[in-house]
Amino acid sequence: MLRSAIAGLYGPSADDPTLRRRIEPWEFEMFFDPKELRKEACLFYEIKWGTSHRIWRNSGKNTSKHVELNFIEKFTSERHFSSSISCSIIWFLSWSPCWECSKAIREFLSQRPSVTLVIYVARLYWHMDQQNRQGLRDLINSGVTIQIMRPSEYDHCWRNFVNYPPGKEAHWPRYPPLWMKLYALELHCIILSLPPCLIISRRSQKQLTLFRLALQNCHYQMIPPHILLATGLIQLPMTWR
Repeated sequence: MLRSAIAGLYGPSADDPTLRRRIEPWEFEMFFDPKELRKEACLFYEIKWGTSHRIWRNSGKNTSKHVELNFIEKFTSERHFSSSISCSIIWFLSWSPCWECSKAIREFLSQRPSVTLVIYVARLYWHMDQQNRQGLRDLINSGVTIQIMRPSEYDHCWRNFVNYPPGKEAHWPRYPPLWMKLYALELHCIILSLPPCLIISRRSQKQLTLFRLALQNCHYQMIPPHILLATGLIQLPMTWR
């Protein structure tokens, strides 16, 4: 408790082994703002082996390859696997995987049954593309957990992956929850093989990102009502008895 309070007062400790792997606050805002549709992607990841409580953390960005492929290449080249030891991996991605990365991830996991993967994403990558939608479904069907980042995940990333200023341990950017809820709604559409319901457009002159819902009857019929109502933008038809 005391160590946590000190960290919040002075920022990450100079002897923190993760310090060199942290990104700057402006980079975090640039990569993980749900309304920013920037091209590059950023990945934070946590790895835990067996029953150990020790967590190994690092981050990565796009190079000539997507961050997911860079992770897989780095991980497989540096780690020797033992089928008797389980490995749990958590990713925090600024963009969800494209269909090609989804395929590579499934191949990576199929060769290592002792590895489990949970993915949190800030945004859905080209979510109207049917190949990308199918890629995410295939990942989920293969046992990968995919969720939209919530405030708790943003707070966790800020504390553990960002070189936050002294006294700013809890001052991660407060993005409007509506954007997260809209992406979560669209992820449900993808999982249920429904048509896209979230339309995202960009007004380049004013640098505005516009979110719009285009719901069809199938969305009302298939998506749980509490998911629709959570956006605060939808009123479901009332049935009188």
